[in-house]
Amino acid sequence: MTILSFFTRASRVFNGYPASSKLLLLCTLSLSGGGVVAYSESQADASKTSVQVNEKDCKKKRVVVLGTGWAGISFLKDLDVSAYDVQVVSPRNYFAFTPLLPSVTCGTVEARSIVEPVRNMIKKRNGEVRFWEAECMKIDAANKKLLCRHTGENNLVGNDEFSLDYDYLVIAVGAQVNTFNTPGVLENCHFLKEVEDAQKIRRSVIDCFEKAVLPGLTEEERRTNLHFVIVGGGPTGVEFAAELHDFVNEDLVNLYPSVKDLVKITVIQSGDHILNMFDERISCFAEQKFSRDGIDVQTGCRVISLSDKEITMKIKSTGEICSVPHGLVVWSTGVQTRPVVKDFMAQIGQANRRVLATDEWLRVKGSEDVYALGDCASINQRKVMEDIAAIFKAADKDNSGSLTIKEFEDVIDDILVRYPQVKHYLKSKHLRDVTDLLKDPEGNARDGVDIEGFKLALSHVDTQVKSLPATAQVAAQQGAYLSKCFNRKNQCEDHPEGPRRFKGSGRHQFRPFQYKHLGQFAPLGGEQAAAELPGDWVSMGQSTQWLWYSVYASKQVSWRTRVLVVSDWTRRFIFGRDSSRI
Repeated sequence: MTILSFFTRASRVFNGYPASSKLLLLCTLSLSGGGVVAYSESQADASKTSVQVNEKDCKKKRVVVLGTGWAGISFLKDLDVSAYDVQVVSPRNYFAFTPLLPSVTCGTVEARSIVEPVRNMIKKRNGEVRFWEAECMKIDAANKKLLCRHTGENNLVGNDEFSLDYDYLVIAVGAQVNTFNTPGVLENCHFLKEVEDAQKIRRSVIDCFEKAVLPGLTEEERRTNLHFVIVGGGPTGVEFAAELHDFVNEDLVNLYPSVKDLVKITVIQSGDHILNMFDERISCFAEQKFSRDGIDVQTGCRVISLSDKEITMKIKSTGEICSVPHGLVVWSTGVQTRPVVKDFMAQIGQANRRVLATDEWLRVKGSEDVYALGDCASINQRKVMEDIAAIFKAADKDNSGSLTIKEFEDVIDDILVRYPQVKHYLKSKHLRDVTDLLKDPEGNARDGVDIEGFKLALSHVDTQVKSLPATAQVAAQQGAYLSKCFNRKNQCEDHPEGPRRFKGSGRHQFRPFQYKHLGQFAPLGGEQAAAELPGDWVSMGQSTQWLWYSVYASKQVSWRTRVLVVSDWTRRFIFGRDSSRI
């Protein structure tokens, strides 16, 4: 049997099994000096992913998902696609594991190792999800229609624009970089939001070194070219600074020894500390680590303008304005709403808001059957004091005008579910039980309280209403939550599972979304990291870095990307980072 016929038969056998059971064979043959032959999973039959709309699809409610980021993919991953006509619109035909973007900037991880094609995911859902590589240009809320435009090559034939009708719309388009209208930022800065941004930074870093070693440059010009500035001391900016420091000191100094003493990395932060959203111990640890590594941290400074050669900033404490020459600037200061979402907000009466407002069930306020997830939206948590009279009336079953502890206990569970700020307030005051709120100022239990005493007891609870951070963790949990709601929509219409409606009768159809914080990491370079873990635990050092490796490997969306990322880390340990400019 020839080698070709052997692999032809093998292909037929392997294609008879699902993708999850297929293996990658790598064989070395000792024929004619030897060689390497690889067999990989073949493409699924195109007929399985046909986009033809059949009669069954027409009877289903159409769900259109905008975006293939953390929120969109988490929603699609758990959604019962057999119950809906699901269509996805995104200008990117892949999902990117964005927490590893700083690692891509320096070649610690390759770009293709952290992306998973959307059509690979669709194929695993038996073709019941259809994907269009296009950008949504306008949302027509009144007519439930979307105007989309293909984002590929412009020289291809055919019309680039098309429209889609929807029954349910899930907006998960994320956000764009916020420049705060600082002059020169768009023209002279690098950003770190997309995979393409990370690849561009990687090439620019190598360009800075290659330019610095050219003959004929003065030492001052070499220093300028090798001055790397990061604006923003949040997790992304700090992790990029740490990755760049490791790249320079572990790899580039050996390739460019003549300029190894001229490299400078500066982090500019407008606040008093970097990583100010972390525990204070982590901020201090990060600043001390950067100080030992020679990374210059400039806190209390605000950038007011940029040019292609200088960055101008104002020192808040003194009001002094100074300019610093640079070779490369990375802008990592926050996000803002995308234009298509801003236009939609204007249609539904939210033009004056910073981000799209939703209720606790992720439904967009002012628009029917539209949901918003992730960075593009913010949950507008209802206040306890807005419903305080209704809560008192619902609990006061005998209409006595006085609320007993027993009556209050009957509605406690519904209050904790409907108003999560109550639980946060109890934790902040170190109270064990909600009924402790009804005790007198000396801490003694009371037989009952009237409406004024009830208002006074809960008057400070709403101070614990918190906005959720714009992180991958929040977006992923929101996507998973919304898919469960869609899967149980019919069941919960007849048997609601949510808390009591204090204003009105019955119960809410679903339990509201509640974010569960699972911790957050801050890699600081040199095989050291810091982490905030559930239960107010703080961990710092080398062991935390290995925990980071474990968590980020396990969170990959497929075994393919998981293997690629781990192999990239292994390759870096053995061979170092690749400095090729490609």
